Amino acid sequence: MTTYLLERALLPTGVADDVLVTVEGGRFVEISAGPNSPVSRGNVLRSGVTTPDRSTIHRSAGELARLPGLTIPGLANCHSHAFHRALRGRTQRDRGTFWTWREQMYGVAARLTPDTYFALALATYREMAAAGIASVGEFHYLHHQPDGTPYDDPNEMGNALIEAARQAGIRITLLDTCYLSSGFGKPPEGPQIRYNDGDAERWAARVDQLRAEEHATIGAAIHSVRAVPRDQLPTVARHGGPLHVHLSEQRAENEQCHAAYGATPTRVLHDAGALSSRTSLVHATHLTDTDIALIGGESSYANFCPTTERDLGDGIGPSRQLYDAGARLTLGSDSHAVIDLFEEMRAVELDERLATERRGHWTADDLLKAATSTGHQSLGWADAGRIEVGQRADLVTIDTATPRTAGTGADAHTAVFAAISADITHVVVDGRVVFRKGDEHEIGRALTEAIATL
Repeated sequence: MTTYLLERALLPTGVADDVLVTVEGGRFVEISAGPNSPVSRGNVLRSGVTTPDRSTIHRSAGELARLPGLTIPGLANCHSHAFHRALRGRTQRDRGTFWTWREQMYGVAARLTPDTYFALALATYREMAAAGIASVGEFHYLHHQPDGTPYDDPNEMGNALIEAARQAGIRITLLDTCYLSSGFGKPPEGPQIRYNDGDAERWAARVDQLRAEEHATIGAAIHSVRAVPRDQLPTVARHGGPLHVHLSEQRAENEQCHAAYGATPTRVLHDAGALSSRTSLVHATHLTDTDIALIGGESSYANFCPTTERDLGDGIGPSRQLYDAGARLTLGSDSHAVIDLFEEMRAVELDERLATERRGHWTADDLLKAATSTGHQSLGWADAGRIEVGQRADLVTIDTATPRTAGTGADAHTAVFAAISADITHVVVDGRVVFRKGDEHEIGRALTEAIATL
């Protein structure tokens, strides 16, 4: 059993001062807010939150693990390609489009082995832990050997990711991805051969051999409507757990889909039964009004990755329209041009300002919910994302006296519109400390070594 004294914490009822949290078995078993906190002053308490005598808190403080600053729930990174981390800083000098960037990404994909994949994923997940990320959705399609032959263990690459997350101390939802075509009616080519299981039935048979663990759950992914033929989509959609899909990231995908099927990618997914309340639609950038209505009508998740979308020149997606239609917003770092969920949060609002020439589309509370409880829910971790009795014990503490955060009020606005990942001083995931300030130097060395091998 461990008890923390949080100087200031974001609870489901609001920001509170002097919060005592007791952790046992990886979960919050008791939470109490100091009497002078905004929560207590407003007499807004929920089940499992009590109001202790302030003198008791201070008498006990020397015996507690005290976390100064603002503590928020653990963050959910809902879209990751771990191996893309090797591209950071190496593709920025090049002009072109998403499609020219993709060729450079394929170059890395062609060279990875289970050992180098594990080392790179471990270092990348440790960087995520340092950024306050408690759960990651790994969109995994690098399945086989370079010539397409399965490994002796057909899930060796996926199991390497699961083990990397375990050693980094974070949870993983392995979104095993079906990838059968290089484009509408075209066979896989080049490094894509590594991705291909032949058909959706063989993909499903391989995925069924994966096993969930305490820190790992297994989901499914349709790479895109261009990579999974329409008649194969229902097989993937029927697979249990979270279902994630790249959707309409590029206008070219929409145009090709219209040429092949006479419909938008959203309509194709809907008609195949792949659009539902457990579906996360990644990017969802170039949509029609009908697309937005279909997605909202199913209460699907809209997973935005603004730092990648701007890096690749994808465009600005209709985040607020999707939300107003009934979709649920989540966030991801995707290609890892940046691993900083604070930047992803504020970018959603700032991109809307650029697109509409108006301010104030998303509140800080809205964006934090997307990055915490809603994000975890979309990854199959519905018991994470809130500092609340019974929830998984995830704590992310932000230094509120850095040049970026000082004077900002130490509230939700600080976390969304002022802080960066470098302001994080302490991270707990499932009750275990996975990052302390100072660890970042060793993480940097691990990243350097892992990327050098590629």
